[in-house]
Amino acid sequence: MSEEFFDHIVYSKNVIEFVTVANEYCTFIENNSAFSQKQLVEKAQKIFALLYLKASLLPDIDGENAETPEKCVTEVDYNYLLETISAKLGEHDGYLEVFDPNMQFSDAPLESSISENICDIYQDLKDFIFAFRIGTVEIMADALWECQNNFKEFWGQKLVNCLRAIHALIYSENSLNEMPTVNSSEAKQNNNPWISKHFDSYSNGDEQFDDEL
Repeated sequence: MSEEFFDHIVYSKNVIEFVTVANEYCTFIENNSAFSQKQLVEKAQKIFALLYLKASLLPDIDGENAETPEKCVTEVDYNYLLETISAKLGEHDGYLEVFDPNMQFSDAPLESSISENICDIYQDLKDFIFAFRIGTVEIMADALWECQNNFKEFWGQKLVNCLRAIHALIYSENSLNEMPTVNSSEAKQNNNPWISKHFDSYSNGDEQFDDEL
């Protein structure tokens, strides 16, 4: 492949770093049963903050001729993760929403769900990672544009809303369960070969990343 090929925006530093964090987020959510309630909330706090930062640093990409990439997250997948995370969070799952556009039409406070927001973000990022693993520049570019656009209009707000609720849980007097419910093996990661080979140029490796989380 020519150097010009690897100069494409989908292989830029900020995109590769976002892909890595997005993949880490998806793996974390898929393995949520390995964590206690407290571990889940504390890890979510850190990865949410990092994910927002990396998404905000993505370069703008022209989406005029972008096509919608193939989706991989099924309704069954989504509902399974939603049920397991909601059950783990229990009474701490719900929180009052303050940035819902429907608030202006409601006389009562609107409640949102941490688990639902987590899964909505997961669905978008998992579909993005799935498209990126195909390794075709055109598909990767379309997926990048869609994910960035959805971040601006959809899941970016969900992320910060959810982070607000998680912050309140961690730094309040709520007692979070510290015992894992079910042991789970690490999900297999099947990254784009180019990303796996070249990401070391942009970071100090997964071990340091895991330490940060």
